[in-house]
Amino acid sequence: MEILYWLIILFLLFLAFIGFIFPLLPGALFLVAAFLCYGLFFTFEPLNASFWLVVAFSVLLLFLADYLANALGVKKFGGSKAAILGSTAGLLLGPFIIPFAGIVIGPFLGAVIAEVAISKKPWEEALKVGAGSAVSLIGSVLFKSLVLLALTVYFFVLVL
Repeated sequence: MEILYWLIILFLLFLAFIGFIFPLLPGALFLVAAFLCYGLFFTFEPLNASFWLVVAFSVLLLFLADYLANALGVKKFGGSKAAILGSTAGLLLGPFIIPFAGIVIGPFLGAVIAEVAISKKPWEEALKVGAGSAVSLIGSVLFKSLVLLALTVYFFVLVL
């Protein structure tokens, strides 16, 4: 039975990593679910209050990372509020329309289309804003991956 429990925990951790690449999957929730499953299947003893405070703070950061990185990246490259909304829509829709590549192409196209259609900016400026959205998204995914990796290592250090 112990092997089954570990397989469930590892599967949830795997889904957490996938969730940080595909924003519609709740990666942070899968991560917390893996930790809770460990506690329910084995024991909560090694998962002390400090662990849960670190997890809570990290989950909050993870939920904010995509939006904040996207908004900052778009703003830094001269984008409008419409571009932020467009790139956020592209972030959510992109992976479904263009699997794998849509995670980067979606926000780029969303920002460009919003800048041209709503903000009436020329294509050159809109492409620059779209590039800012794509770069910030890549940075966000890297940041979230590092946080997830750190939490996973912290978890295994405590339980093994």
